[in-house]
Amino acid sequence: MPGASPWLTSEHEAFRRALRTVVERELAPHADEWEEAGIFPREIYTLMGKLGYLGLRYSPDYGGAGLDFWYTLILAQELVQCGSVGTAVGLLAHMEFALSVIDARGTPEQKAEFLAPAIRGEKIASIGITEPGAGSDVGALRTTARRVGGDWVINGAKTFITNGTRADFISLVARTGESGPKGLSMIIFPTDTKGFRVGKALRKMGSHASDTAELFFDDCKVPLRNLVGEEGKGFGYIVDHFKGERLVISAFALGVMDRLWQEGTRYAAERQLFGQPLGKFQAWRHRLADVRTIIEAARQLTYWACDRLNRDAPDASLAVSMAKLFTCEQVKHVANEIFQLHGGYGFIEEYPVCRLYRDVAAFTIGAGTSEIMREIIAREAL
Repeated sequence: MPGASPWLTSEHEAFRRALRTVVERELAPHADEWEEAGIFPREIYTLMGKLGYLGLRYSPDYGGAGLDFWYTLILAQELVQCGSVGTAVGLLAHMEFALSVIDARGTPEQKAEFLAPAIRGEKIASIGITEPGAGSDVGALRTTARRVGGDWVINGAKTFITNGTRADFISLVARTGESGPKGLSMIIFPTDTKGFRVGKALRKMGSHASDTAELFFDDCKVPLRNLVGEEGKGFGYIVDHFKGERLVISAFALGVMDRLWQEGTRYAAERQLFGQPLGKFQAWRHRLADVRTIIEAARQLTYWACDRLNRDAPDASLAVSMAKLFTCEQVKHVANEIFQLHGGYGFIEEYPVCRLYRDVAAFTIGAGTSEIMREIIAREAL
């Protein structure tokens, strides 16, 4: 449903059209199967890597395309159209959430060993931040990394880790120094390291095709050279990286709104009630008018945020936080309206609205809750 935008060029729209063909041909026919299985095939990473989608913003020196944030936003919008939000989450967690800091701060050796094969889809990556006792409060992370000879010795646990059951490496945030934010560092952690264990795959309310896991680290040794950037600067890297992650989730929400609109208007035109289409009743015409208004407001706010982030503008954090807060709160409202429009059919699994109603529940939590977004907005705006 996206219409013309002053921010999007003909090149952006050509990219969208080509991507949509891939989504319709390669992903959508298998969405139900992957959601039922609780995971999508590893080969999808390889396919998307060969097509050039896993390194859109990264350096061509390591196989990336060197493009801007608009392409990542379009990718997120279009991937959720496949009918499996979990598949989109798994792919973006790999390419954007886990790789962005390595691209920005990694050494040439780290990029050759980890970034390049991840861009090709040969290695799967995950981001290891959240712990059982620390989510929004990143400064309270307790997983430790101690220097012992030429290694980091890592102990602790992580939870809610997307791609956690099968990642080949983790962009891991661990405590290398004092308590609080200043003691955190980022370390690339290969998952074939002795002492590492995947606890269990977590069963979720939605996004079923995205595997999510508990991870445990017991005296795991990785080389000191796996430190990304500077020791003790991990918190700053996370804060900077979160802007891209939050924009992606805003784009997910926007893409889901577009899909909900398609499902809702189709159903309103087809469903007959008291001798006329449901969409002819004023009550529903007005509610759908509100829905369309919300979608377009969300689109403009998200596109503005992408523009600010693309320019690395001083207010980029404010803009992205506003976009995530608004789109992720409002997609729940839109999902509820379209669910209600479907009546009893909305409660039946074969109708897409049923799955989408569940999938959007986590958008106000991941990459910073709505409460954290409000705190950022208040701090930046006031």
